[in-house]
Amino acid sequence: MSKEDRLKAFETMLQAVQENCRATEEKMKHLKEQGKEKSATYRQLMGNKMQYQNMLAMYRIYGLLDEELQQ
Repeated sequence: MSKEDRLKAFETMLQAVQENCRATEEKMKHLKEQGKEKSATYRQLMGNKMQYQNMLAMYRIYGLLDEELQQ
């Protein structure tokens, strides 16, 4: 894999992680509004959210996120 292909793959993965994190937070918000914080779905989404946040934290630690993307 060339360096350019590798960079493109990283950027694609980063975008997917960010989008999945946002979508998961949105789904959790809707479930919370319905009073379903204790449901299995909500708890699974919480686990997914934590995984995405950990991945993004690793990107931050290694300086791989632009400043505007960190918020």
